Amino acid sequence: MPDLRADAFDVLTFDCYGTLVDWESAIIEYLQSVLLAHDVHVFDGTILEFYAAWEPLEQNAGGSYRDVLARVMQRYGSRLGFTPNDDETAGFINAITASSAFPDTNDAIQQFATKFELGVISNTDTDLIESTLSTLPTSFTHVVTAQQLGVYKPNPKAMKTAFEQISGGGTKRILHVAQSRFHYNAPATDLGIATVWINRENEHGSAAQHIDATPTWEFKDLEQLANALELSN
Repeated sequence: MPDLRADAFDVLTFDCYGTLVDWESAIIEYLQSVLLAHDVHVFDGTILEFYAAWEPLEQNAGGSYRDVLARVMQRYGSRLGFTPNDDETAGFINAITASSAFPDTNDAIQQFATKFELGVISNTDTDLIESTLSTLPTSFTHVVTAQQLGVYKPNPKAMKTAFEQISGGGTKRILHVAQSRFHYNAPATDLGIATVWINRENEHGSAAQHIDATPTWEFKDLEQLANALELSN
């Protein structure tokens, strides 16, 4: 593994959901409340397993991320024997948008902002990610969404276009930081971008599919990354 040096990069780009904010807890908490209201009982890990399987299928079908989430919600109903109403579907979208930051996120990104431009590449709609990012304590110079790109990751076109925009045509050196190897680390690596895997795996599983991918560096959280970059206060 090569040495990680802060002076080797100009921009840190992030996946938001799963890396900066805890969308898996938001998904579990919200859907468990809906399922219980319909007298449906499943494990937390099953909820995430279904999400990881269905979200990419609905993204491939196209439409806004709101449309994707609405169709995922319908899949939960079809699979588990209930019919979600409009309020429950809207609540699902809002719950993900309102995901809380991980305990290590706020301090770390403020440290990152002292050295780097910060960017987010997100598989979502622009207004949804802006709402989520507004709860964080620092601004992001670059915010690129699937809505803007017209395609969802891990499609290599999405990552290539996003990195070209953020790098200014290759003039800025990017380090990409993400929890999802499926959505981000694998396609970024294929494009020759240095990557950090924030390994937040837990006993509940993951809302992203598992694939074999080799990031440049691996840390358990953003605090460890900040320490490795020698940005600690």
